[in-house]
Amino acid sequence: MDEKINLKALEDYSDVYASKVTASFFSSKEKITGPEILKVCDIQQINLFIIQELLHAWKHESQKLRSPFFDYSTPAVADALTKFQNLLSQHISISRENFQPLLKKAVGQTLFLILDPYDFYSDTLDNGSGGMIKPEDLKNEIKYVKINCMPLEKLLQTLEEKKLSSISGNEAFALLDSILEKVNFTPEDIEGYIGQFSKVVPLSLENLYDKKIMADTRPDPIQAERISVTPTRTPEKTVEVKRPAVVQTTIHDQLTKGAPSTVAEDFQKRKKIKDTLTINQKFMFTKILFNGDFELFSSAIDRLDELENLTQANSFLVNNYGEWNKESEEFQEFMDMVQKRFA
Repeated sequence: MDEKINLKALEDYSDVYASKVTASFFSSKEKITGPEILKVCDIQQINLFIIQELLHAWKHESQKLRSPFFDYSTPAVADALTKFQNLLSQHISISRENFQPLLKKAVGQTLFLILDPYDFYSDTLDNGSGGMIKPEDLKNEIKYVKINCMPLEKLLQTLEEKKLSSISGNEAFALLDSILEKVNFTPEDIEGYIGQFSKVVPLSLENLYDKKIMADTRPDPIQAERISVTPTRTPEKTVEVKRPAVVQTTIHDQLTKGAPSTVAEDFQKRKKIKDTLTINQKFMFTKILFNGDFELFSSAIDRLDELENLTQANSFLVNNYGEWNKESEEFQEFMDMVQKRFA
């Protein structure tokens, strides 16, 4: 797919799915228990995200157990609270009114994890307390992730091997970035999961994506760099957007625009593409331009970084990737990135 995920469409589908499942289950029952939650959906990942959300609820409620008179942090009390939590988890009882929002959120999370795993990773690493991530907290989070889970598991393994008690979100992103370069990670097949969802509520994959913004409505490349891969964007009105007089639509045009500079100057100011890529860009380019093959993407970037000028880059891309959709936003952003490499 060349489009971006439409978060509103994702939410709407999750709402319909949750409504249908809860209507079926609660037609004969007033409450749902823990064991029943683990079986309520055929897609196990949805059920696990519901349990994860209940764990988050428990942690939030336990934070209220603070007092100027009693020490809740003492080992004996902490141990007692853990046992209490385990006992409480065996007595989950949720009404339809309270369960449906949990299910809706879990459905949305599952679709997001399937369709856009890298942004899911970003959200997971952004949830650290005070911007810091503790390995034990990350472990508790990813044990509920069973789809596209390998990169997060590798990250946790790395943190444990380094014996780090905590790490900043930026450092975690850097480690994940390094991991993704070392392993040939390809997101799991989407179609199989779409089929499972469609057994409950028909799901058309293209309905979860925004239609592409045409090339002549793209914002300035400098502005485009600041736009996240996931959020839905509303195209600016034509009268408010300044655009180049000529729209570049070919690889040759994209690579050769701009004023020439000397070889010596280029050598001094070039920054490798590999060093400028964000995690979101890596996933986006891999998914859209390289058919989900991260190894192929990495190899192409390494080759571009070895080249000396735009002519060589032009020849390489035309010979190997001439079939790319030149109107796609991913193509435009990739071309902007390549030009900056050789500008």
